[in-house]
Amino acid sequence: MKFIINRELLLTPLQQIVNVIEKKQTMPILANVLFQLQNNQLTLTGTDLEVQIVAKLALDNEVEGSITIPARKLLDICRLLPSAVDIKFELSDNKLKIQSGRSRFVVSTLPADDYPNFEMSSMDCHFSIQAGQLKKALDKTTFCMANQDIRYYLNGIMLNIFNQQLKLVGSDGHRLAIYEDRIAQETGIELRIIIPRKGVLELARLLDNEEQELQVDFSRNNIRVVIGNLIFSAKLVDSKYPDFSKVFEQDFYSPIHVQKQLLKDALTRVAILSNEKFKGVEFSIDGGNLKISTNNPEHEEADEEIFIEYQGQPLSIAFNSQYILDAVANLDSELAVLTIAENSSCCFIEEPNEQEYKFIVMPMRL
Repeated sequence: MKFIINRELLLTPLQQIVNVIEKKQTMPILANVLFQLQNNQLTLTGTDLEVQIVAKLALDNEVEGSITIPARKLLDICRLLPSAVDIKFELSDNKLKIQSGRSRFVVSTLPADDYPNFEMSSMDCHFSIQAGQLKKALDKTTFCMANQDIRYYLNGIMLNIFNQQLKLVGSDGHRLAIYEDRIAQETGIELRIIIPRKGVLELARLLDNEEQELQVDFSRNNIRVVIGNLIFSAKLVDSKYPDFSKVFEQDFYSPIHVQKQLLKDALTRVAILSNEKFKGVEFSIDGGNLKISTNNPEHEEADEEIFIEYQGQPLSIAFNSQYILDAVANLDSELAVLTIAENSSCCFIEEPNEQEYKFIVMPMRL
């Protein structure tokens, strides 16, 4: 294998691929990136067997071949070379010679034949969506995903397709974010899948061009997203997402309207003296007044009052302050609407007009 490539052409896809490669591997070859050169095309592949990224680059004047190269060493070499230089790669006796200007490196390799195959089932569902549309949906729900929860179905995002309706749901068991949107074309698909946490984070990172059209293919076991010259693939979580519809089927107090920034600022200040572990704050609501208060084991306390619009009876309820802040930060409107269940089991946070995005947070005891 022998070829010359410009640093800028190689660096970006290499950085994207290295992101999916774990630093600690069960198989040494998984720390490598697979290079395959054939028919004027260089294909780079990186995987941890759960998530895979493939990049395809057009090249001329090359000698075909395939090999695997230590991913992080190669990235460091390319990153530290001067901008816009050409890099020459040449494989000889299982060693890869890398040369650019007066810089020369000889890197160890492992055979391409030993690189594990990423198992993919037949993709029988397809739809197209703009990158910006999918990224917004992910951004509105990703922060709610669980991290290493024993209920492994919560360690990811539920994606529900019902013809043109797209719904994404993220939850860690204490809070839940729902984002709904509409796909431009009819898909004829009715399916729920769970994309694993790592897959969600890597996919969101790749969606940097909002105008780009994405081709999304998936089955019950895998999802594949074609992003320009990149192909992202992930294995899906083999489980059923819990039914959260009952949270809507209960009685609620009158909605509370509050200026988003006012609530955000007051919460941030009061939370300074909350319990560092639980971050609990109490909401005391009476007419046009919301009192936010907290205390901690050091017997420190804080409270602040802000104006609200509320027509119901007085009530008091406590929340994790960070959960409320996360929800409010994801609202696009200047006004936040909080609706508390009469049995104090949950609180809905949404925008006054748009029904695309809902955030549900469970209360806590102080």
